[in-house]
Amino acid sequence: MIYASVELVEAGFRTLTDEERSVCEALLEEAGVIIDAYNVNAPADAKTVVSCRIIRRALGSGAGASVPIGATQGTMTAGPYTQSWTMSSGSTGELYLSRLDKTMLGVGNKIGYTNPFQEVSAS
Repeated sequence: MIYASVELVEAGFRTLTDEERSVCEALLEEAGVIIDAYNVNAPADAKTVVSCRIIRRALGSGAGASVPIGATQGTMTAGPYTQSWTMSSGSTGELYLSRLDKTMLGVGNKIGYTNPFQEVSAS
């Protein structure tokens, strides 16, 4: 299932190249599968927003960008040329759900329990 369009991904992001548009179309279907694996019953608007966020992270900031989307820490030195980034979840180019994405889909940090001593009544 596809929950967003290439145009929606671009709208809050940047204009994509022809090659990126092609990749975006393919990734939107993958993003839909990931979203449905977490919560197929999530609201449609949440699925659309999360689809766009997933694809934007995967496409990154574009050619020439020095900081990957999703980086929580970074180091950059001029000589002798060092770059180091720490990703909060997943990595650049990878499709993943952030903590906020999961919350939007209704599967955030929920805690549940079962009581093995509770009697189950037969109806």
